[in-house]
Amino acid sequence: MSAHAVCLAGPTASGKTAAALALAAHRPVEIVSVDSALVYRGLDIGTAKPSAAERAAAPHHLIDIVDPADSYSAARFVADASRLVDEITARGRLPLLVGGTMLYFKALRDGLDAMPETDPAIRAALDARAAAEGWPALHAELARVDPPTAARLAPHDAQRIQRALEVYLGSGRPISAWQQGARSEKPAAAAWPLVSLEPASRAWLHERIAQRFDAMLAAGFVDEVRALRARGDLHPGLPSMRCVGYRQAWEALDAGDLAPLRERGIAATRQLAKRQITWLRSMPERVVVACDAPDALAQALAALEAAAG
Repeated sequence: MSAHAVCLAGPTASGKTAAALALAAHRPVEIVSVDSALVYRGLDIGTAKPSAAERAAAPHHLIDIVDPADSYSAARFVADASRLVDEITARGRLPLLVGGTMLYFKALRDGLDAMPETDPAIRAALDARAAAEGWPALHAELARVDPPTAARLAPHDAQRIQRALEVYLGSGRPISAWQQGARSEKPAAAAWPLVSLEPASRAWLHERIAQRFDAMLAAGFVDEVRALRARGDLHPGLPSMRCVGYRQAWEALDAGDLAPLRERGIAATRQLAKRQITWLRSMPERVVVACDAPDALAQALAALEAAAG
C-alpha cells in the first residue's frame, strides 16, 4: 500500500462517526469502517450502524458485507482495506479509516503474523469444551500454555481465547511466540496519521455508553436479536453473535428473562471500551483528542484536517 490515508480510532461511543462526517463536510473523503461488527448484515441496532443519512453524507465501505453465519478475519480486513485505500486514492479522494476494532488497526499498521490457519476440527473441539466447561476454564488453560496472551484477554473473550488455543494446539507454539516472529517490512499504513478520541473522564464515557444502550433497547434491539435467532442457522458461538450486546441479549432470551439485559449489556460495553483504550495507549504515535471536551468536535476536525495535510 503506497497510498496516503488517515485513521480515526477511539472507544465505543466516543463520537467517531460525528468526527468523520465533520471532515467529510470539508473534504472529499470515503470512509472505510474498521469495525468487526459492522461487517455483518442484519446487525444494525446493536452495532449503532451508521444511518442511511450518515451513509449518504459520505461513501462508506466494509459495512454489511458478511452474512452473520460466516466469519471475517483480520487478514481479510487488511486485504479489503488495502484494496479500498488504493481505489479511493485513485479516485482523487481521501481514505478515512474509522472504527474501534483495534486488532484490525494493529494488523493494518504492524503487519500480519504468518501463523497457522484455523483447523475446523480443533475449533469444533474447543466449542464443545466451552459449552461444557465455560470460557473461563479455557482461559485458565491458556494461562498455563501462553501466559502473556492470557494476561491481556478477559476470561469471557471467547473469540480470542479460542484463536489462541487453536494456534497452540495446532502448532505446539503459543500465539504470543508467533506474534513476536519476524515480519516483512513495515506496511505503508504504519506511516498513516492516527487520531484517537479518548475521554479525560471515564465517567463521561460510561454515561454515553448507558445512553446508547438505552437508545438501542428503545429502537427494538431485542426484536432484532429475536429475528436473528429465528433464522435457525445462527448460534452463540459465531463471531457475529459474540459481539457485545448480542451475546448478552441471546443469553437473556435463552433464559427467558430480559430484566438483567440492560445491566449486563452496559457492563460488557464498558469492558469493551476499557480494552479499546488499553490498545490505544500502546500506540504512542497517535494524536489524542479529548472526546469529552466541550469543543471536542472542533478539536477532532482540526486534528483530522492537520493529519490529512
